[in-house]
Amino acid sequence: MDCPICRNLEQAFNAGLREYTEARSSACYQVSKRFAAIKNVDMERARYELEEHRLVCATTVRAVALVMKRNVSMNLKLLAT
Repeated sequence: MDCPICRNLEQAFNAGLREYTEARSSACYQVSKRFAAIKNVDMERARYELEEHRLVCATTVRAVALVMKRNVSMNLKLLAT
């Protein structure tokens, strides 16, 4: 992605996912699941923010439009043959 906001949000989501995975696999998870639950909420918030931004991000919208245009062109060529 060329969008720095997308890049930062994706890094935040990946960091949250790593932290949640580590919290789930830690020895204290069996004793207290609260820490893992907090990390899960943080990860889901980061994922939600990333998805929300991608809906309005011009870079992402352009990339999706190009892919869809390419798919339509290929489907039309296949139909023509």
